[in-house]
Amino acid sequence: MIYLLLSILASTAIFVAFKLFERFKINTLQAIVVNYFTAATFGVLSYDAKINTLEIINSDWFYGAIFLGVLFISVFNLMALTAQRNGLSVASVAGKMSVIIPVIFGLYAYNESLGFQKLFGIILALVAVYLTAVKSKSSIDAKQGLLLPFLLFFGSGIIDASLKYFETSFVPKNGVPIFSATIFGCAGIIGLLILVYKVVNKSFKFEIKNVFGGILLGAINYYSIIYLLKALQYNGLESSTLFTVNNVAIVMVSTLLGLFLFRESISRKNWIGITLAIVSILLVTLA
Repeated sequence: MIYLLLSILASTAIFVAFKLFERFKINTLQAIVVNYFTAATFGVLSYDAKINTLEIINSDWFYGAIFLGVLFISVFNLMALTAQRNGLSVASVAGKMSVIIPVIFGLYAYNESLGFQKLFGIILALVAVYLTAVKSKSSIDAKQGLLLPFLLFFGSGIIDASLKYFETSFVPKNGVPIFSATIFGCAGIIGLLILVYKVVNKSFKFEIKNVFGGILLGAINYYSIIYLLKALQYNGLESSTLFTVNNVAIVMVSTLLGLFLFRESISRKNWIGITLAIVSILLVTLA
């Protein structure tokens, strides 16, 4: 459970980092690219065995890591586009409601338990995520288009389900750091190509603060994934329970941090969502 708690705290810290990016006018794309290379470096440094490039390429999880690297940066861009075109609330709801995909995957692929209490807790968790994330002045407008939110929902869910699948089926316990480093490295290379394209098109403006922001984000991002993967390795916690608690807790804690650190407004609907989130976490955990 300690790894799950640390994953929640690290993932919530990513929210704080992005808020600081906004305050200090740090270029998000540049910081994201630096973040991926920083996270990859942390993975390499944390790996306690000798690194053999040929062995990594021939490993069972290598192509899965490339697949996840592509998904990581693609889903990030989908999140940005969804926030710009449909609103931040829609992006938040679509990203976090995707928890239902790894939950269903865990129930189907690993025959995880599903009693009435757990099912009720999962349904309550989905309601809690929606109520907590949606702001009072925002609404999901179908006229804005559902394609981007749907792709974000699907992509976010596939990432979580794929992490569980590759961790369970292919990644040895001591291989988590190098597996995560490969994922982040692939995402970083794709992001670098995007920046090169911007340089060629003369739409690139470099500032050193973007590098520092990326390094901070990379350290946090690395540990959010590492702790999640380590939590998935714990046999006493089913993935359907883990992903439900993880996602709901991140939304809940992020919303509360927004209130206390950044003086964001929280509506009555948000407070109801936070209350339901606590209840759903207790139901799912104790089921």
